[in-house]
Amino acid sequence: MVLRMSRLMLKTLRDAPADAETASHKLLVRAGYVRRSSAGMWTWLPLGKRVLDNVARVVREEMEAIGGQEVLLPALLPREQYAATGRADEYGDLLFRLTDRKGADYVLGPTHEEVFTQIVKDQCTSYKDLPLTLFQIQTKYRDEARPRSGVLRGREFQMKDAYSFDTDDEGLAASYRLHRQAYIRIFERLGFDFRVVSAVSGAMGGSASEEFLAPAAAGEDTFADCPACDYAANTEAVTFTAAPGDAAAAEHGPVEELDTPDTPTIESLAARLGVPASATLKNLLVTVDGEITAVGVPGDREVDLGKLAEHLAPAAVALVTAEDFAGRPDLVRGYVGPQGLGVRYLADPRIAPGTAWVTGANKPGRHAANVVCGRDFTVDRYLDVVTVRAGDPCPRCGAGLRLDRAIEIGHIFQLGRKYSDVFQLDVLGRDGKPVRVTMGCYGIGVSRAVAALAEQTADDAGLCWPAEVAPADVHVIAAGKAEQTALAEEAAAALHAAGLRVLLDDRPSLSPGVKFTDAELIGVPTLLIAGRRARDAVVELKDRRTGTRRELPLPEALALLTTPH
Repeated sequence: MVLRMSRLMLKTLRDAPADAETASHKLLVRAGYVRRSSAGMWTWLPLGKRVLDNVARVVREEMEAIGGQEVLLPALLPREQYAATGRADEYGDLLFRLTDRKGADYVLGPTHEEVFTQIVKDQCTSYKDLPLTLFQIQTKYRDEARPRSGVLRGREFQMKDAYSFDTDDEGLAASYRLHRQAYIRIFERLGFDFRVVSAVSGAMGGSASEEFLAPAAAGEDTFADCPACDYAANTEAVTFTAAPGDAAAAEHGPVEELDTPDTPTIESLAARLGVPASATLKNLLVTVDGEITAVGVPGDREVDLGKLAEHLAPAAVALVTAEDFAGRPDLVRGYVGPQGLGVRYLADPRIAPGTAWVTGANKPGRHAANVVCGRDFTVDRYLDVVTVRAGDPCPRCGAGLRLDRAIEIGHIFQLGRKYSDVFQLDVLGRDGKPVRVTMGCYGIGVSRAVAALAEQTADDAGLCWPAEVAPADVHVIAAGKAEQTALAEEAAAALHAAGLRVLLDDRPSLSPGVKFTDAELIGVPTLLIAGRRARDAVVELKDRRTGTRRELPLPEALALLTTPH
Protein backbone atom coordinates (compact mmCIF):
# COMPACT_ATOMS: atom_id res chain seq x y z
CA MET A 1 0.00 0.00 0.00
CA VAL A 2 1.00 3.58 -0.63
CA LEU A 3 1.53 5.48 2.62
CA ARG A 4 -0.39 8.72 2.18
CA MET A 5 0.75 11.68 4.22
CA SER A 6 -2.77 13.12 4.09
CA ARG A 7 -3.80 10.20 6.35
CA LEU A 8 -0.52 9.62 8.17
CA MET A 9 -0.27 10.52 11.85
CA LEU A 10 2.67 12.84 11.37
CA LYS A 11 3.42 16.23 12.84
CA THR A 12 6.80 17.67 11.98
CA LEU A 13 8.34 20.42 14.08
CA ARG A 14 10.38 23.38 12.99
CA ASP A 15 12.24 23.55 16.31
CA ALA A 16 13.95 20.84 18.33
CA PRO A 17 12.96 20.09 21.95
CA ALA A 18 14.69 22.41 24.40
CA ASP A 19 16.37 19.52 26.21
CA ALA A 20 17.67 17.83 23.04
CA GLU A 21 21.45 17.84 22.69
CA THR A 22 22.26 15.16 20.12
CA ALA A 23 21.39 15.28 16.43
CA SER A 24 19.38 12.05 16.60
CA HIS A 25 17.29 13.31 19.52
CA LYS A 26 16.51 16.57 17.73
CA LEU A 27 15.77 15.08 14.32
CA LEU A 28 13.80 11.99 15.33
CA VAL A 29 11.44 14.24 17.30
CA ARG A 30 11.28 17.02 14.68
CA ALA A 31 10.63 14.54 11.86
CA GLY A 32 7.79 12.86 13.75
CA TYR A 33 9.46 9.49 14.31
CA VAL A 34 9.25 9.43 18.11
CA ARG A 35 7.69 11.36 20.98
CA ARG A 36 8.79 11.44 24.60
CA SER A 37 6.37 9.69 26.95
CA SER A 38 8.31 10.27 30.17
CA ALA A 39 11.96 10.44 31.24
CA GLY A 40 13.78 7.78 29.21
CA MET A 41 10.54 6.38 27.74
CA TRP A 42 9.66 6.87 24.08
CA THR A 43 6.65 6.29 21.84
CA TRP A 44 7.49 5.11 18.34
CA LEU A 45 5.17 6.83 15.86
CA PRO A 46 4.27 5.30 12.45
CA LEU A 47 7.38 6.39 10.54
CA GLY A 48 9.66 5.56 13.47
CA LYS A 49 8.06 2.14 13.90
CA ARG A 50 8.76 1.38 10.26
CA VAL A 51 12.45 2.17 10.67
CA LEU A 52 12.61 0.21 13.93
CA ASP A 53 10.96 -2.79 12.26
CA ASN A 54 13.36 -2.60 9.32
CA VAL A 55 16.35 -2.77 11.65
CA ALA A 56 14.78 -5.73 13.44
CA ARG A 57 14.08 -7.44 10.11
CA VAL A 58 17.72 -7.26 9.02
CA VAL A 59 18.87 -8.55 12.40
CA ARG A 60 16.34 -11.39 12.30
CA GLU A 61 17.27 -12.42 8.75
CA GLU A 62 20.98 -12.66 9.52
CA MET A 63 20.41 -14.49 12.81
CA GLU A 64 18.22 -17.04 11.07
CA ALA A 65 20.85 -17.39 8.33
CA ILE A 66 23.32 -18.82 10.89
CA GLY A 67 20.73 -21.19 12.34
CA GLY A 68 19.42 -19.02 15.16
CA GLN A 69 15.96 -19.91 16.45
CA GLU A 70 13.75 -17.04 17.62
CA VAL A 71 11.88 -17.17 20.90
CA LEU A 72 10.17 -14.57 23.09
CA LEU A 73 10.70 -14.57 26.83
CA PRO A 74 8.85 -12.58 29.49
CA ALA A 75 10.24 -9.20 30.50
CA LEU A 76 8.90 -9.62 34.04
CA LEU A 77 11.14 -12.15 35.82
CA PRO A 78 11.53 -13.58 39.33
CA ARG A 79 14.30 -11.76 41.17
CA GLU A 80 15.64 -15.05 42.53
CA GLN A 81 17.03 -15.94 39.11
CA TYR A 82 19.21 -12.83 39.10
CA ALA A 83 20.09 -13.29 42.77
CA ALA A 84 21.38 -16.80 42.00
CA THR A 85 24.04 -15.41 39.66
CA GLY A 86 24.81 -12.35 41.77
CA ARG A 87 23.60 -9.97 39.08
CA ALA A 88 20.78 -8.61 41.24
CA ASP A 89 23.54 -6.95 43.28
CA GLU A 90 25.91 -6.25 40.37
CA TYR A 91 23.29 -4.26 38.49
CA GLY A 92 22.48 -2.29 41.63
CA ASP A 93 20.11 0.61 41.03
CA LEU A 94 20.01 -0.03 37.28
CA LEU A 95 17.69 -2.98 37.88
CA PHE A 96 13.96 -2.25 37.96
CA ARG A 97 12.53 -4.11 40.96
CA LEU A 98 8.93 -4.65 41.98
CA THR A 99 6.81 -6.77 44.30
CA ASP A 100 3.50 -8.39 43.37
CA ARG A 101 0.40 -8.46 45.55
CA LYS A 102 1.55 -11.68 47.18
CA GLY A 103 4.92 -10.22 48.19
CA ALA A 104 6.99 -12.04 45.55
CA ASP A 105 9.98 -10.09 44.20
CA TYR A 106 10.37 -9.49 40.47
CA VAL A 107 12.64 -7.55 38.12
CA LEU A 108 12.26 -6.16 34.62
CA GLY A 109 14.96 -7.91 32.62
CA PRO A 110 17.97 -5.93 31.34
CA THR A 111 19.32 -9.14 29.71
CA HIS A 112 18.17 -12.76 29.90
CA GLU A 113 21.16 -15.07 30.46
CA GLU A 114 19.58 -16.72 33.48
CA VAL A 115 16.26 -17.46 31.78
CA PHE A 116 17.80 -18.78 28.58
CA THR A 117 20.04 -21.08 30.62
CA GLN A 118 17.07 -22.53 32.43
CA ILE A 119 15.09 -22.99 29.21
CA VAL A 120 17.90 -25.00 27.66
CA LYS A 121 18.30 -27.01 30.87
CA ASP A 122 14.61 -27.92 30.56
CA GLN A 123 14.61 -28.65 26.82
CA CYS A 124 18.04 -30.11 26.00
CA THR A 125 19.37 -33.31 27.55
CA SER A 126 21.92 -34.71 25.08
CA TYR A 127 24.95 -33.55 23.12
CA LYS A 128 22.78 -34.32 20.06
CA ASP A 129 20.67 -31.25 20.95
CA LEU A 130 23.71 -28.99 20.59
CA PRO A 131 25.11 -26.71 19.24
CA LEU A 132 22.11 -24.44 19.65
CA THR A 133 21.56 -20.71 19.17
CA LEU A 134 18.44 -19.00 20.51
CA PHE A 135 17.60 -15.32 20.13
CA GLN A 136 14.85 -12.83 20.82
CA ILE A 137 14.06 -9.22 19.93
CA GLN A 138 12.45 -7.82 23.01
CA THR A 139 11.92 -4.79 25.21
CA LYS A 140 14.54 -4.40 27.95
CA TYR A 141 14.74 -2.13 30.96
CA ARG A 142 17.44 -0.21 32.81
CA ASP A 143 16.65 2.30 35.55
CA GLU A 144 19.02 4.95 34.24
CA ALA A 145 19.60 7.76 36.73
CA ARG A 146 19.91 10.34 33.95
CA PRO A 147 18.35 9.08 30.72
CA ARG A 148 19.49 11.33 27.90
CA SER A 149 20.19 11.65 24.19
CA GLY A 150 16.70 10.53 23.21
CA VAL A 151 16.46 6.85 22.34
CA LEU A 152 20.24 6.47 22.55
CA ARG A 153 20.05 6.02 26.33
CA GLY A 154 16.57 5.26 27.57
CA ARG A 155 15.07 3.33 30.45
CA GLU A 156 13.11 1.12 28.04
CA PHE A 157 14.63 -0.06 24.77
CA GLN A 158 14.51 -2.80 22.15
CA MET A 159 17.37 -5.24 22.01
CA LYS A 160 18.25 -8.45 20.24
CA ASP A 161 19.95 -10.86 22.60
CA ALA A 162 21.17 -14.23 21.40
CA TYR A 163 22.79 -17.12 23.27
CA SER A 164 24.80 -20.04 21.97
CA PHE A 165 25.14 -23.38 23.74
CA ASP A 166 27.98 -25.81 23.05
CA THR A 167 29.52 -28.84 24.72
CA ASP A 168 33.13 -27.65 24.58
CA ASP A 169 35.33 -24.58 24.20
CA GLU A 170 36.08 -25.34 20.56
CA GLY A 171 32.36 -25.31 19.83
CA LEU A 172 31.97 -22.01 21.69
CA ALA A 173 34.78 -20.48 19.65
CA ALA A 174 33.08 -21.62 16.44
CA SER A 175 29.73 -20.17 17.53
CA TYR A 176 31.45 -16.92 18.47
CA ARG A 177 33.07 -16.65 15.03
CA LEU A 178 29.73 -17.39 13.38
CA HIS A 179 28.00 -14.59 15.28
CA ARG A 180 30.87 -12.20 14.68
CA GLN A 181 30.54 -12.63 10.93
CA ALA A 182 26.75 -12.31 11.16
CA TYR A 183 27.17 -9.03 13.04
CA ILE A 184 29.49 -7.70 10.36
CA ARG A 185 26.87 -8.52 7.71
CA ILE A 186 24.10 -6.93 9.80
CA PHE A 187 25.90 -3.65 10.30
CA GLU A 188 27.05 -3.52 6.69
CA ARG A 189 23.45 -4.03 5.51
CA LEU A 190 22.18 -1.38 7.89
CA GLY A 191 24.63 1.11 6.40
CA PHE A 192 26.85 1.70 9.42
CA ASP A 193 30.39 2.96 9.52
CA PHE A 194 31.58 0.74 12.38
CA ARG A 195 34.62 -0.68 14.16
CA VAL A 196 35.07 -4.03 15.88
CA VAL A 197 37.10 -3.48 19.05
CA SER A 198 38.32 -5.51 22.00
CA ALA A 199 36.19 -4.93 25.10
CA VAL A 200 35.61 -5.93 28.70
CA SER A 201 32.71 -8.11 29.78
CA GLY A 202 31.38 -6.11 32.73
CA ALA A 203 28.28 -7.43 34.48
CA MET A 204 27.76 -10.00 31.71
CA GLY A 205 30.75 -12.04 32.84
CA GLY A 206 32.84 -14.30 30.64
CA SER A 207 36.17 -13.96 28.91
CA ALA A 208 36.58 -13.00 25.24
CA SER A 209 34.54 -9.92 24.39
CA GLU A 210 34.27 -7.53 21.43
CA GLU A 211 32.19 -4.42 20.83
CA PHE A 212 30.81 -3.10 17.56
CA LEU A 213 31.09 0.68 17.69
CA ALA A 214 29.66 3.36 15.42
CA PRO A 215 31.96 6.41 15.49
CA ALA A 216 29.89 9.50 16.29
CA ALA A 217 30.33 12.73 18.20
CA ALA A 218 27.35 11.79 20.40
CA GLY A 219 28.98 8.51 21.45
CA GLU A 220 29.42 7.73 25.13
CA ASP A 221 32.15 5.18 24.51
CA THR A 222 35.76 6.09 23.77
CA PHE A 223 37.83 3.67 21.74
CA ALA A 224 41.47 3.61 20.76
CA ASP A 225 42.78 2.55 17.39
CA CYS A 226 46.23 2.39 15.94
CA PRO A 227 47.12 4.10 12.64
CA ALA A 228 50.04 1.73 12.10
CA CYS A 229 48.30 -1.64 12.61
CA ASP A 230 44.76 -2.99 12.90
CA TYR A 231 44.60 -2.78 16.70
CA ALA A 232 41.36 -1.31 18.13
CA ALA A 233 39.91 -1.53 21.63
CA ASN A 234 37.55 0.16 24.01
CA THR A 235 39.75 2.32 26.25
CA GLU A 236 38.79 0.15 29.24
CA ALA A 237 40.32 -2.84 27.41
CA VAL A 238 43.59 -1.18 26.35
CA THR A 239 46.48 -2.72 28.25
CA PHE A 240 49.87 -1.31 29.16
CA THR A 241 52.95 -3.33 30.03
CA ALA A 242 55.80 -1.43 31.65
CA ALA A 243 59.29 -2.05 30.34
CA PRO A 244 61.47 -3.90 32.85
CA GLY A 245 62.88 -1.36 35.25
CA ASP A 246 66.67 -1.23 35.42
CA ALA A 247 66.99 1.72 37.77
CA ALA A 248 68.56 0.47 40.98
CA ALA A 249 67.24 1.86 44.24
CA ALA A 250 70.83 2.83 45.15
CA GLU A 251 70.88 5.41 42.38
CA HIS A 252 68.38 7.53 44.28
CA GLY A 253 69.12 9.58 47.36
CA PRO A 254 67.38 9.10 50.67
CA VAL A 255 63.79 10.16 51.22
CA GLU A 256 63.58 13.92 51.71
CA GLU A 257 60.61 15.39 53.54
CA LEU A 258 59.44 18.72 52.14
CA ASP A 259 57.40 21.54 53.63
CA THR A 260 54.56 22.02 51.13
CA PRO A 261 51.65 23.84 52.75
CA ASP A 262 48.44 24.32 50.78
CA THR A 263 49.36 21.80 48.07
CA PRO A 264 46.66 19.09 48.31
CA THR A 265 46.46 18.66 44.51
CA ILE A 266 48.98 17.44 41.97
CA GLU A 267 48.74 20.75 40.12
CA SER A 268 49.49 22.86 43.19
CA LEU A 269 52.33 20.55 44.26
CA ALA A 270 54.00 20.51 40.83
CA ALA A 271 53.76 24.30 40.58
CA ARG A 272 55.28 24.84 44.05
CA LEU A 273 58.19 22.46 43.50
CA GLY A 274 58.76 23.30 39.84
CA VAL A 275 58.57 19.66 38.76
CA PRO A 276 56.43 18.06 36.05
CA ALA A 277 53.26 16.35 37.22
CA SER A 278 54.65 13.11 35.76
CA ALA A 279 57.34 13.12 38.50
CA THR A 280 54.71 12.97 41.22
CA LEU A 281 52.78 9.98 42.51
CA LYS A 282 49.01 10.31 42.75
CA ASN A 283 47.38 8.08 45.36
CA LEU A 284 43.62 7.63 45.00
CA LEU A 285 41.75 6.13 47.94
CA VAL A 286 38.79 3.84 47.23
CA THR A 287 36.84 1.24 49.12
CA VAL A 288 36.79 -2.33 47.84
CA ASP A 289 33.89 -4.18 49.44
CA GLY A 290 34.14 -1.58 52.20
CA GLU A 291 37.91 -1.92 52.76
CA ILE A 292 39.98 1.22 52.15
CA THR A 293 42.50 0.65 49.38
CA ALA A 294 45.03 3.00 47.76
CA VAL A 295 45.64 3.10 44.00
CA GLY A 296 48.88 4.70 42.75
CA VAL A 297 49.34 6.23 39.30
CA PRO A 298 51.72 8.84 37.86
CA GLY A 299 50.59 12.34 38.79
CA ASP A 300 49.86 13.35 35.21
CA ARG A 301 47.43 10.45 34.73
CA GLU A 302 43.93 9.65 35.97
CA VAL A 303 42.56 6.42 37.42
CA ASP A 304 39.99 4.81 35.11
CA LEU A 305 37.40 3.67 37.65
CA GLY A 306 35.78 1.42 35.06
CA LYS A 307 39.05 -0.44 34.51
CA LEU A 308 39.60 -0.67 38.27
CA ALA A 309 36.12 -2.08 38.84
CA GLU A 310 36.62 -4.61 36.04
CA HIS A 311 39.91 -5.82 37.55
CA LEU A 312 38.39 -6.17 41.03
CA ALA A 313 34.96 -7.57 40.05
CA PRO A 314 32.79 -8.85 41.59
CA ALA A 315 33.95 -6.69 44.51
CA ALA A 316 32.17 -3.33 44.85
CA VAL A 317 34.47 -0.34 44.23
CA ALA A 318 33.66 3.19 45.40
CA LEU A 319 35.52 6.41 46.14
CA VAL A 320 36.20 7.08 49.82
CA THR A 321 33.91 9.51 51.63
CA ALA A 322 34.46 12.07 54.36
CA GLU A 323 33.15 9.49 56.81
CA ASP A 324 35.86 7.04 55.71
CA PHE A 325 38.54 9.64 56.43
CA ALA A 326 36.99 10.46 59.79
CA GLY A 327 37.52 6.89 60.92
CA ARG A 328 41.17 6.83 59.78
CA PRO A 329 43.20 9.76 61.20
CA ASP A 330 46.35 8.21 59.71
CA LEU A 331 45.03 8.99 56.23
CA VAL A 332 45.70 12.67 55.55
CA ARG A 333 43.55 13.97 52.73
CA GLY A 334 45.66 15.51 49.96
CA TYR A 335 48.95 14.28 51.48
CA VAL A 336 48.72 10.47 51.24
CA GLY A 337 51.89 8.57 50.34
CA PRO A 338 52.47 4.82 49.94
CA GLN A 339 55.40 4.66 52.40
CA GLY A 340 54.24 3.28 55.73
CA LEU A 341 50.62 3.36 54.59
CA GLY A 342 48.50 0.93 56.51
CA VAL A 343 46.19 -0.09 53.68
CA ARG A 344 46.39 -2.35 50.67
CA TYR A 345 48.32 -0.65 47.84
CA LEU A 346 47.54 -1.21 44.17
CA ALA A 347 49.49 0.51 41.41
CA ASP A 348 49.71 1.05 37.69
CA PRO A 349 52.62 -0.80 35.99
CA ARG A 350 54.33 2.53 35.43
CA ILE A 351 55.05 2.58 39.17
CA ALA A 352 57.78 0.04 38.57
CA PRO A 353 60.40 -1.14 41.09
CA GLY A 354 63.31 1.28 41.19
CA THR A 355 61.31 4.34 40.12
CA ALA A 356 61.44 7.40 42.40
CA TRP A 357 58.57 9.76 43.09
CA VAL A 358 57.44 12.91 44.85
CA THR A 359 54.41 11.94 46.90
CA GLY A 360 52.55 12.68 50.10
CA ALA A 361 54.38 12.31 53.43
CA ASN A 362 51.20 11.28 55.31
CA LYS A 363 51.39 14.53 57.28
CA PRO A 364 49.37 17.72 56.77
CA GLY A 365 51.19 20.16 54.50
CA ARG A 366 54.14 17.78 53.91
CA HIS A 367 55.36 15.82 50.89
CA ALA A 368 58.35 13.54 50.36
CA ALA A 369 60.85 13.33 47.48
CA ASN A 370 62.97 10.36 46.37
CA VAL A 371 60.34 7.85 47.48
CA VAL A 372 61.45 4.72 45.66
CA CYS A 373 59.21 1.80 44.72
CA GLY A 374 60.67 -1.41 46.13
CA ARG A 375 62.83 0.42 48.64
CA ASP A 376 60.44 2.69 50.51
CA PHE A 377 57.16 1.01 49.66
CA THR A 378 55.90 -2.13 47.97
CA VAL A 379 53.00 -2.71 45.62
CA ASP A 380 50.55 -5.43 46.65
CA ARG A 381 49.18 -5.83 43.13
CA TYR A 382 49.84 -4.21 39.77
CA LEU A 383 46.76 -3.30 37.73
CA ASP A 384 46.50 -1.44 34.44
CA VAL A 385 44.08 1.24 35.63
CA VAL A 386 45.25 4.46 33.97
CA THR A 387 42.89 6.32 31.64
CA VAL A 388 44.19 5.95 28.09
CA ARG A 389 45.36 9.10 26.30
CA ALA A 390 45.94 9.88 22.66
CA GLY A 391 49.55 9.06 21.84
CA ASP A 392 49.87 6.21 24.36
CA PRO A 393 51.75 3.27 22.85
CA CYS A 394 49.79 0.67 20.93
CA PRO A 395 49.96 -2.63 22.86
CA ARG A 396 50.57 -4.44 19.58
CA CYS A 397 53.12 -2.35 17.69
CA GLY A 398 54.06 0.60 19.94
CA ALA A 399 52.81 3.38 17.64
CA GLY A 400 50.81 6.23 19.16
CA LEU A 401 47.11 5.49 19.60
CA ARG A 402 44.25 7.67 18.40
CA LEU A 403 41.08 8.19 20.46
CA ASP A 404 37.56 8.55 19.03
CA ARG A 405 34.01 8.74 20.39
CA ALA A 406 31.52 6.07 19.36
CA ILE A 407 28.11 4.56 20.06
CA GLU A 408 28.04 0.91 21.09
CA ILE A 409 25.65 -0.87 18.70
CA GLY A 410 26.60 -4.49 19.42
CA HIS A 411 28.53 -6.59 21.91
CA ILE A 412 29.51 -10.25 21.81
CA PHE A 413 30.88 -12.37 24.68
CA GLN A 414 32.25 -15.80 25.27
CA LEU A 415 30.47 -16.34 28.58
CA GLY A 416 31.92 -19.77 29.20
CA ARG A 417 30.32 -21.68 32.07
CA LYS A 418 29.44 -18.82 34.43
CA TYR A 419 25.71 -19.35 34.09
CA SER A 420 25.68 -23.06 33.34
CA ASP A 421 27.66 -23.65 36.55
CA VAL A 422 25.09 -21.72 38.61
CA PHE A 423 22.13 -23.59 37.14
CA GLN A 424 24.00 -26.89 36.59
CA LEU A 425 23.27 -26.97 32.88
CA ASP A 426 24.56 -30.39 31.79
CA VAL A 427 23.83 -32.68 28.87
CA LEU A 428 24.84 -36.27 28.35
CA GLY A 429 28.02 -36.49 26.31
CA ARG A 430 28.99 -39.02 23.68
CA ASP A 431 30.30 -41.30 26.42
CA GLY A 432 27.06 -41.11 28.39
CA LYS A 433 28.59 -38.91 31.09
CA PRO A 434 27.35 -35.42 32.00
CA VAL A 435 29.01 -32.53 30.15
CA ARG A 436 28.77 -28.97 31.42
CA VAL A 437 27.49 -26.68 28.63
CA THR A 438 29.43 -23.55 27.67
CA MET A 439 27.70 -20.40 26.46
CA GLY A 440 28.10 -17.30 24.34
CA CYS A 441 26.05 -14.11 24.46
CA TYR A 442 25.46 -11.72 21.56
CA GLY A 443 23.56 -8.41 21.86
CA ILE A 444 22.45 -5.70 19.43
CA GLY A 445 20.66 -2.53 20.49
CA VAL A 446 17.85 -2.41 17.94
CA SER A 447 16.28 0.90 18.99
CA ARG A 448 19.73 2.33 19.68
CA ALA A 449 20.76 1.40 16.13
CA VAL A 450 18.03 3.70 14.78
CA ALA A 451 19.46 6.64 16.72
CA ALA A 452 23.05 5.70 15.86
CA LEU A 453 22.22 5.61 12.15
CA ALA A 454 20.59 9.02 12.49
CA GLU A 455 23.75 10.33 14.14
CA GLN A 456 26.00 9.01 11.39
CA THR A 457 23.91 9.83 8.32
CA ALA A 458 21.97 13.04 9.06
CA ASP A 459 22.93 16.37 7.51
CA ASP A 460 21.96 19.98 8.14
CA ALA A 461 18.59 19.51 6.43
CA GLY A 462 17.46 16.46 8.36
CA LEU A 463 17.58 12.68 8.45
CA CYS A 464 19.10 10.73 5.58
CA TRP A 465 18.36 7.03 5.97
CA PRO A 466 20.24 4.18 4.30
CA ALA A 467 17.90 2.37 1.88
CA GLU A 468 17.66 -0.83 3.98
CA VAL A 469 16.11 0.90 6.98
CA ALA A 470 14.27 3.89 5.47
CA PRO A 471 10.51 4.09 6.07
CA ALA A 472 10.00 4.10 2.29
CA ASP A 473 12.02 3.59 -0.86
CA VAL A 474 10.66 6.65 -2.64
CA HIS A 475 9.05 9.83 -1.34
CA VAL A 476 6.66 11.10 -4.02
CA ILE A 477 5.75 14.78 -3.74
CA ALA A 478 2.84 16.45 -5.45
CA ALA A 479 3.79 20.11 -5.70
CA GLY A 480 0.17 21.20 -5.45
CA LYS A 481 -1.72 21.76 -8.71
CA ALA A 482 -4.23 19.28 -10.13
CA GLU A 483 -1.98 17.98 -12.93
CA GLN A 484 0.90 17.64 -10.47
CA THR A 485 -1.26 15.70 -8.02
CA ALA A 486 -2.52 13.40 -10.79
CA LEU A 487 1.03 12.69 -11.99
CA ALA A 488 2.21 12.01 -8.41
CA GLU A 489 -0.68 9.59 -7.90
CA GLU A 490 0.22 7.79 -11.13
CA ALA A 491 3.89 7.54 -10.12
CA ALA A 492 3.07 6.29 -6.65
CA ALA A 493 0.72 3.61 -7.96
CA ALA A 494 3.28 2.39 -10.52
CA LEU A 495 6.09 2.27 -7.95
CA HIS A 496 3.89 0.39 -5.51
CA ALA A 497 2.88 -2.09 -8.21
CA ALA A 498 6.59 -2.70 -8.87
CA GLY A 499 7.09 -3.66 -5.22
CA LEU A 500 8.60 -0.45 -3.88
CA ARG A 501 7.56 1.15 -0.60
CA VAL A 502 6.10 4.56 -1.33
CA LEU A 503 5.48 7.61 0.84
CA LEU A 504 3.16 9.99 -1.03
CA ASP A 505 2.86 13.61 0.06
CA ASP A 506 -0.68 14.29 -1.11
CA ARG A 507 -1.47 16.81 1.61
CA PRO A 508 -3.72 19.55 0.21
CA SER A 509 -3.31 23.23 0.96
CA LEU A 510 0.38 22.98 1.77
CA SER A 511 2.95 24.97 -0.15
CA PRO A 512 5.62 23.12 -2.15
CA GLY A 513 8.24 24.68 0.13
CA VAL A 514 6.73 23.09 3.23
CA LYS A 515 6.53 19.71 1.49
CA PHE A 516 10.13 19.91 0.30
CA THR A 517 11.34 20.89 3.78
CA ASP A 518 9.47 17.98 5.33
CA ALA A 519 10.88 15.61 2.72
CA GLU A 520 14.44 16.67 3.57
CA LEU A 521 13.67 16.28 7.28
CA ILE A 522 12.06 12.83 6.94
CA GLY A 523 15.02 11.49 4.97
CA VAL A 524 13.70 8.91 2.48
CA PRO A 525 16.63 8.09 0.12
CA THR A 526 14.95 9.11 -3.16
CA LEU A 527 12.52 11.95 -3.85
CA LEU A 528 10.25 11.96 -6.91
CA ILE A 529 8.73 15.40 -7.46
CA ALA A 530 5.79 16.11 -9.70
CA GLY A 531 6.42 19.82 -10.22
CA ARG A 532 6.61 22.50 -12.85
CA ARG A 533 6.82 20.11 -15.83
CA ALA A 534 3.99 17.82 -14.73
CA ARG A 535 1.93 18.84 -17.76
CA ASP A 536 4.64 17.22 -19.94
CA ALA A 537 4.69 14.11 -17.68
CA VAL A 538 8.24 15.01 -16.62
CA VAL A 539 9.27 14.48 -13.00
CA GLU A 540 12.31 15.40 -11.00
CA LEU A 541 14.36 12.76 -9.16
CA LYS A 542 16.51 13.86 -6.26
CA ASP A 543 19.00 11.78 -4.32
CA ARG A 544 18.52 12.77 -0.69
CA ARG A 545 22.10 12.02 0.31
CA THR A 546 24.02 13.63 -2.54
CA GLY A 547 21.48 16.26 -3.57
CA THR A 548 21.85 15.19 -7.21
CA ARG A 549 18.82 16.16 -9.33
CA ARG A 550 17.67 15.09 -12.76
CA GLU A 551 14.52 15.58 -14.79
CA LEU A 552 13.11 12.59 -16.65
CA PRO A 553 9.89 11.58 -18.36
CA LEU A 554 7.86 9.56 -15.88
CA PRO A 555 8.31 6.22 -17.73
CA GLU A 556 12.09 6.65 -17.67
CA ALA A 557 12.05 7.63 -14.02
CA LEU A 558 9.95 4.58 -13.15
CA ALA A 559 12.26 2.31 -15.12
CA LEU A 560 15.28 3.74 -13.33
CA LEU A 561 13.76 3.31 -9.89
CA THR A 562 12.37 -0.19 -10.44
CA THR A 563 15.42 -1.69 -12.17
CA PRO A 564 17.55 -3.68 -9.70
CA HIS A 565 21.00 -2.14 -9.19
